[in-house]
Amino acid sequence: MATHRSRRLRKKLCVDEFQELGFELSFQYKEGQGDEAIAAFMKRFAANAVEPNDLVYSGCDEYGFICLARRGSVSAQQRELIDEWLRQQQELAGFNLGPLMDAWYPEQSVNPPVQ
Repeated sequence: MATHRSRRLRKKLCVDEFQELGFELSFQYKEGQGDEAIAAFMKRFAANAVEPNDLVYSGCDEYGFICLARRGSVSAQQRELIDEWLRQQQELAGFNLGPLMDAWYPEQSVNPPVQ
């Protein structure tokens, strides 16, 4: 069923040219990391990687979702900055960054960038 929506409604629904992208993230910690060390890591992650890049992390200490702190989409460059920061962290045995995906409607495909 084709749907014709006004520009205003598309913006409110965050669809079509107003699609907002983010990505999923999961952490695997090295053996022996206690709750205090993980909590300290998460605070450092927020203060040094997420907030300075105008992003927001929603989730727990094992997995979550990162999106832009305002309306709009996470860029591939911002995703790379998070990837680079995480690669330098000694507490992690590994981590997984998902691809950029629709933050509001995860089942929708990502629209090509508007020129």
